[in-house]
Parts: sequence; structure tokens; C-alpha cells
Amino acid sequence: MRLALAAAAVVGAAFWWARTHPSACPYSQRWMLDVPRPGHTSAKLIALLRPMAGERILELGPGTGIFTLPVAEALAPGGRLGAFDLQQEMLDHLMGLARERGVANIDPVQGDATQLPYADHWFDGAFLVTVLGEIPDQDAALRELRRVLKPGGRVVFGETVFDPHVVTPGALRRRAEAAGFSFEEKGGTPLGWFERYAAV
Repeated sequence: MRLALAAAAVVGAAFWWARTHPSACPYSQRWMLDVPRPGHTSAKLIALLRPMAGERILELGPGTGIFTLPVAEALAPGGRLGAFDLQQEMLDHLMGLARERGVANIDPVQGDATQLPYADHWFDGAFLVTVLGEIPDQDAALRELRRVLKPGGRVVFGETVFDPHVVTPGALRRRAEAAGFSFEEKGGTPLGWFERYAAV
């Protein structure tokens, strides 16, 4: 019993630390990104994002590319996917996998999500899965995301209760609406879900 209580205390402390100190998943722990998450599949993401051939789509925080590669494939022919990540190691990993699969329409860029190096209204859509909560200034990142999306463009956010950085639906809606987005649709399960917003 004491051992169980001690373990629960350690897990609770780790969860609290992650909630109060947002940061990206280190490359050394990238294996965690490949663990299946309830409600999070590339098919469900694509059903909400609805990528079309010829479009420009942005992904913030692609990590190891679980969602990147299927979306990039859905944009062919003629479409491009911008893969924007804080860590160059993640981008290098992603591009290695893309080469192995013959996916050649991904444009990797390393940087800070609060200062996106893209022109205003450049992208038709965007997505980020369990990433927003890792950004220390979420409001600034959302404003930048709104800036680079075309009016009427869509963005899909993915969250799961198993992520210590989870952004709850209520908090996401408040922040997204303040940044210039309007809620449209939700899919997934109570344990892992996707929400689509439109740039207004």
C-alpha cells in the first residue's frame, strides 16, 4: 500500500511539473510519440482536416511524423506540407522517414511557434496534435497561427487526457476564439479528441 501511494505521489508530482513547465518532448524520448493514443488516428485527423490535392497545410510540432506523412500524401499531387518544429533532430528524423516512403512534398523548418517565418494568409489549413500545451506562450502561438492561415482556413487541434500538457476543450475554445478562430467540429473519444476551428 505504501509503495502504491509513493508511486502515485511520484506520478502526480511529475504530472504537476509538466503542467507548470511546458516544453517539447525531447528527441531522446521520441519513442513515446509512437505509442498509440485512444481517439488519435491519422484517419480521424484527415476526416476533420480534409486536406485536398494542391493545398498548402502547416503542421506545428510534427515530431516523428505519425500524422505528417499521411497528410502529406493526401495533398498530392501539387500540395505542400510545412513541417515546423522546435527541434532540428525531430525534423531530420521525419525527413528520413519521408525519404524512405517516397514522400517528397514536405518542407521542414526549425523555429519557435510564436514567431512563424511565413507570409500572412499563406496556408489553407493547419494542424497540431498534443503540441499546443507544450508551448509556453500559447496565446502568441495561436495569434501567429491565425496570421499565416487564409481567412476561412481551418486548423485541427488534437489533445488527449494522457498528455500532461493537455489543453482542455474549454481552455482551447477560449484561447482560440480570442486569437480569431471559430469552433466548427469535434471528433474522437473522451480520452483523445480532435477539434476543428475556422479562421474568421
